[in-house]
Amino acid sequence: MLLLADPLVAAVPVEESGEPLVDLRRSAIRLDERYAEATGGYAHVRQAVRDRLLRAEATLPAGVRLLVAEGWRSPSVQRSLYEDYAATVRAAEPGLDEAGVRSATSAYIAPPEVAPHTTGGAVDVTLCGPDGVELDMGTALNATPIESDNRCYTGSIDLDPVADGNRALLVTTLTRAGFVNYPTEWWHWSYGDRYWALVTREPAALFDAIDFVSVPERVP
Repeated sequence: MLLLADPLVAAVPVEESGEPLVDLRRSAIRLDERYAEATGGYAHVRQAVRDRLLRAEATLPAGVRLLVAEGWRSPSVQRSLYEDYAATVRAAEPGLDEAGVRSATSAYIAPPEVAPHTTGGAVDVTLCGPDGVELDMGTALNATPIESDNRCYTGSIDLDPVADGNRALLVTTLTRAGFVNYPTEWWHWSYGDRYWALVTREPAALFDAIDFVSVPERVP
C-alpha cells in the first residue's frame, strides 16, 4: 500500500499549471458544512477537480448525489492535524520509532509537505440521498484507522452488504471521472497532486500547494 509518507511521493516533481481555485458553492455539487470556516477555503478546489466532480455526479443513479465535506485546506491547519494525530499514534503504539509514527500517521493525515488538500486537488467526499442524508459507507467520514479498526480503509472487507455496495459505487464513479483514492481513507480522492501523479504514472504533478485569499460569497 502506497502511503503519503513514502519518499517516492515527495520525489514527484511539480509543474504547476496555474489553474485557479473555484468555489463549489457556486456549482451544482452539494457541499456539507461540517468543516466550514470563515474564509470559505474549505469550499474551494482547482477548476479541473470541480469539473470532474460534476462529471461524476452526472453518472450517479437517480436519487444519489455526491456530498463534498472539504476541499482546500491551509498548510497551517494541515500541520496541526498531522501533529495532533501523530501524538495519538504515539500514545496508542508507544513501541513505534519516529519512522513508524510517520508511516502510521500518514495513514490518516498527510505529511504537510506532500498534503493533497493544500494543493486544491483533493476532496473528502461521500454519497447522500436527495435530502442530503449521507448513505451508509461503513464508517463515518474521517473515521481514524484506530477508532474504526481499519474499516476506513477503502478495500475493507469488514462491511455489511449495503455499506459495501455504496462504497463500491463511490469508488467506481470517482475513478471513472479521473480521481485517485487514498487507500486508507475511502472518502479521500484527488486529481493533479503528487500522489495522483505517482499512482497514474504521470511525469509530474499539476498542482503545488496554493494560497487562498478569502473572497466573500456572492449572492446571485
